[in-house]
Amino acid sequence: MLPFDFEFYQPETLEEAVQLYQTLDQQGKQPMFYSGGTELITLGRIDMAFTEAVIDIKGIAECNVMQVSGDHLLLGSTLSLTKIEETNLFPLLTKTASEVADHTARGKITLGGNICARIFYREAVLPFLLADSQLFITGPEGKKVVPINDVFQGQLKLKNGELLVQLVTENRFVKAPYFSMKRRQQWETGYPLITVAALKIAEEIRVAVSGLCPFPFRSTEMEETLNNRSYSVEEKVERALSMLPNPILDDMEGSADYRLFVLRHLLMDMVATLERGNG
Repeated sequence: MLPFDFEFYQPETLEEAVQLYQTLDQQGKQPMFYSGGTELITLGRIDMAFTEAVIDIKGIAECNVMQVSGDHLLLGSTLSLTKIEETNLFPLLTKTASEVADHTARGKITLGGNICARIFYREAVLPFLLADSQLFITGPEGKKVVPINDVFQGQLKLKNGELLVQLVTENRFVKAPYFSMKRRQQWETGYPLITVAALKIAEEIRVAVSGLCPFPFRSTEMEETLNNRSYSVEEKVERALSMLPNPILDDMEGSADYRLFVLRHLLMDMVATLERGNG
């Protein structure tokens, strides 16, 4: 149970959802778009989230799209991680999403909910950062399509009243060789420690990381080093580690030194795997 009451709305169109948000915001009700609800329930119970009005967008057709259209894959923001895993249209996303939380939770966690979450792991965003995906966003200023790497800087920079509708990815990225691996401190039951995802495009490795910093990230500087063929695998990884963003997390799940230790070995496995051509 949540320690506060709220109004609940179920718009059928994007336009209705946006207008509802504006009206409720003007009334001071701190409205919140809702697709899975796991974060609202989790954070609301510990007084870290509050709203007087929830706008459920799961019934909006555009938010439930899952299809290949021409040279692109379209995925709606309200698709559950379980649905994405079962359909397996984007293998790197499938592998990465399949390791978020447990099976029961993945049936409730949505793609957009994970990407827009306040919790710092947000692993589902990694494949889209690597694939230069486009985001379909709507809000008070209308609809727009923008590159994810322009609007995701540690977190998705949405304006007040905007919502993520779809993620659009070119098929050449969807079908590329990939690597995805998660390490936990407590085997399969503990919180994630480090997740590394990678794609190999035109013989070049792209890499993104979650769990090392308070935000998921992709580093083109690290990629340049990891693709330098004049270095050994060990040299590539050590040089890449010197280019990490700050701060490095240091908490009860794992010290900064331990996280770096885990990342070092994951990067070595990633380079070795993709250089062999095995995704």
